[in-house]
Amino acid sequence: MTAKRITPALKHPALTLLSLIVLTACSVSTPKPDAPTASLTTYAKADWNALPTVSDSDLQAGFSAWRSACPRLKSDATWAPTCAAAATLALTPAAIRQFLQERLDVYALRAGGHRADGLITGYYEPVYSGSLTRTAKATVPVYGVPADMVSVQLDDLYPELKGKRLRGRVEGRVLRPYDAAATITAKGVNAPILAWLSHPMDLQFLQIQGSGRIRLADGRQLRIAYADQNGHPYRPIGRWLVAQGELKKEDVTMDAIRAWADAHPQRVTELLASNPSYVFFTKGPDGDEGPRGSLNVPLTAGYSVAVDRTVVPLGSLLWLSTTRPDGTPVVRPVAAQDTGGAITGEVRADLYWGTGDAAGKLAGDMKQKGNIWLLWPKGVALPAGA
Repeated sequence: MTAKRITPALKHPALTLLSLIVLTACSVSTPKPDAPTASLTTYAKADWNALPTVSDSDLQAGFSAWRSACPRLKSDATWAPTCAAAATLALTPAAIRQFLQERLDVYALRAGGHRADGLITGYYEPVYSGSLTRTAKATVPVYGVPADMVSVQLDDLYPELKGKRLRGRVEGRVLRPYDAAATITAKGVNAPILAWLSHPMDLQFLQIQGSGRIRLADGRQLRIAYADQNGHPYRPIGRWLVAQGELKKEDVTMDAIRAWADAHPQRVTELLASNPSYVFFTKGPDGDEGPRGSLNVPLTAGYSVAVDRTVVPLGSLLWLSTTRPDGTPVVRPVAAQDTGGAITGEVRADLYWGTGDAAGKLAGDMKQKGNIWLLWPKGVALPAGA
């Protein structure tokens, strides 16, 4: 969705709000002088022989998933030439391997202290029962974008803040932060209602995943997709349960959170209020293709990932080595086609597993160690984080 542009008369209040945020951030105490400072090396040049072996089928599927986004990258200075050359490539393992090695260099992603290991999680497209109208059972609204929410693209004023924006509500001549999730839940919001769900936890998990399907009584499914967010930081509800002593950190999964909510219905409102972030949706296209990620292309189950775009530009091709929750290896090329509020860090990816309960179980249990390599066009400057 195109961000709303703020009028010149409102730029000063926006800057005032930005200044308050900056001043608040600066009030955090600084480390002691003798505290060690880890050096950050985001990209480390590697040889193709350093990559773990991948099967022919995974190679073909991962490359096809990446190539599916090429129509969106035809004007991208980094990837357009590679995409153009890939358009007519025969999808045989030998041709793909030769193409990649001739055109792309390999860079191992590294975190602070030159650490190679990172965190690989999973996400999916949930399917929940619901209704297009409010019923005795379906009482939880799924909101579209509020009419009174303003989005300020900060790099219009400050290029160094590329990709950053503020969201709020204009009151008089002042731009104030938009309502937190607890307020929206309690008081509602001036926004279209796309559908109704039967349980507040369904809405929370829908917001965490960013897209989903609502199964209607007549068997039809309404697809909904991420449209915008209220501007408040995402705070995992699982972390709140750990802080409350309700769950152990190692036991936090979607199933465990759902079970706790079912056992403590009187505390669900308190649980959900711990996460001030609130996602607004739009209706998605009908069909069996995957939901569209931040790159606006359908995601491919098992081969599309959400990344931190400050480290990995959208449209990039990655080589992933991790495991499923049962320990079986997952080694394959994957396409960086999505982002997420919780996906931050140098060695970090969220692997899309598909639609429905089986994909949800796999995604909900994914908290694996993993390594990631960036495959980057030869002769092109690395992303700014290098």
